[in-house]
Formats: sequence, structure tokens, C-alpha cells
Amino acid sequence: MDGPVIRTVLRAGRCSEAMDGMNPTLVARLEELRLIPILTIRDAVHAAPLADALVAGGLPCAEVTLRTADAPKAIQVFREKREMLVGAGTVLDVDQVKAAVDAGAEFIVSPGFGAKVVGYCLEHGISIAPGIATATDIALALDHGLRVVKFFPAESLGGVRALKALGAAYRMMRFIPTGGMRPACVRDYLALPQVVACGGSWLAAESLYSDGNYEAVARVVREAVALVKS
Repeated sequence: MDGPVIRTVLRAGRCSEAMDGMNPTLVARLEELRLIPILTIRDAVHAAPLADALVAGGLPCAEVTLRTADAPKAIQVFREKREMLVGAGTVLDVDQVKAAVDAGAEFIVSPGFGAKVVGYCLEHGISIAPGIATATDIALALDHGLRVVKFFPAESLGGVRALKALGAAYRMMRFIPTGGMRPACVRDYLALPQVVACGGSWLAAESLYSDGNYEAVARVVREAVALVKS
């Protein structure tokens, strides 16, 4: 890892074996927020106003997916907001891990369980929540010493009922359900004691701010935060 990457990991707080793959302070913060906005940002010019909108809405957190060329720049902009907790999502290989952490990502999220990605993150003390869909995936995560995973795509896999069944068998695991999340189902997921937080793209969908109306994002976030708190 080069200098910028090392500095970023140290700033985020290195993981240790006892931390089960995720910085415990980070997990505690996600438990407080309960929601993780998932953003796919095509143009980094949107990053600063989107960060302001999330903070104004009461949700200073974001998972920026690495689906666009401007994603690393957007992560950098988000990290300039000191109150923001920023992670990188849709991370598929080690090179993307390096780019994301160098940009300032404080945690890594992948759609599936990639052994190389997980191994690299654990070796370098980078917080990671890999995606799981089955009991076999969870067993693999346990073999790697992980205790926090992403349940994806949650709604397509059977939703709350499926997660309850998996959680009953693996009581030591914590989950971040993502995929198909909507306000109508989020509270049911969050009622499960093993759920850390729910990730959702509806919180900052591109359609909300495509016309430059970032207040629409703040409004949706406020409504979601109020729903969770109620």
C-alpha cells in the first residue's frame, strides 16, 4: 500500500482480529444511523451538494458505488465533510479496494464474497462487509473470521423471512440487508436484532437530483429518518 492509502486506513481506524473484519466504532455508528444511502454518482459535481443534502436530512453517511469513473472523486469530496461516514460499494477486485481506500473510503462493501478482496482487506486492516446470499456464503465468511456481512439482494432472496431464518442458524452474525429496500419494508428489517443497518438507493436516487433539486434528497432522507425513529 502506498502512502495515501496507509494514511487513509489509519485515519479510518485499522481493524484487528477481534474486530471481525469491521471497525467496531464504525459498526456502532451504523447502528445509530440505521440507514445507509447508496449512491451511484455519474458526475462528481453532484458530490458536494449531495453530501450537504444527506447531512441536512439527518443522515451523514453514504456508500458510493464504484460503478462510474467519477466514483473515487465523489468519495474524496464526501470525505471532506468531516461529519460524513463514507464507504465504497460494488467493489469487485483488489485494485478497486486500493482506489477506494486511497480516495478516502472508510469501509468496503462488495455484492458477493470475493476471497481475494476479503483477504486483502483483512490483511491490510480495511473494514469490509462482503455480500452473502446463502448459508454457504455465511459459513465462508465465518471461516474468514467475519461477523458483519451484507445480505444482498435482500428482497429478491426472500426478504425479512429469509434473513430471520439465516439469522436463527447463525446467531453470531450481523447483517446489512440491501437490495430492493423501500420505506414500507425497512422497519421490518430493522426490527431484527441482528440487523446493523439497511442500505437503500431510494434515499438519494439520481432521479431526485437530476434537475439540480438537492432539497428533494434532503426531504426523502428526513422522511426516512423520521420513519425509523418512529
